[in-house]
Parts: sequence; structure tokens; C-alpha cells
Amino acid sequence: MLRLRVKEVAQANGWSMNKLSQRSEVSYNIVKAIYRNPYRQVTIDTLNRLAETMKVPATSLLEDVTREQAEAEIEKLKK
Repeated sequence: MLRLRVKEVAQANGWSMNKLSQRSEVSYNIVKAIYRNPYRQVTIDTLNRLAETMKVPATSLLEDVTREQAEAEIEKLKK
């Protein structure tokens, strides 16, 4: 299962949600939703915009996790 690493990569490189949203021209609400739920579906265009803005490969914004890991994290997010 794929997990988005946008929040981790952005924070490691000093990007705030607002700055990332403005520079990438991705809606702030979408960036916020990705931060809150890394299992959210996004378009390839959105992923590419975020990666290009942060000057990282798009593949660095993805992580392959087991279904069990994903389900456990999703449960934590719901609480």
C-alpha cells in the first residue's frame, strides 16, 4: 500500500503548508488533507507539483507500507 511522505519531506526541508501550497499552486485544503491523511488519493499532477516545488524526486514522496501498517496508522488518525 502506498503512503504519502509529503509532510515528512516538507518539514525536513523547512516547507510550511502555506508556503508549499502557494509555491506549488496546490490548494491549501489539499495540502492540509495530505498532511492529515497520508493515505489520501492524489493525482499524479498534484504529486509532481509538490515534488517539483520542493526540488525532490516524486518517488521520494511515496513509501510502500504493508496493509497492516496502513490500517494501524489509519486507526490512529481516526482517534
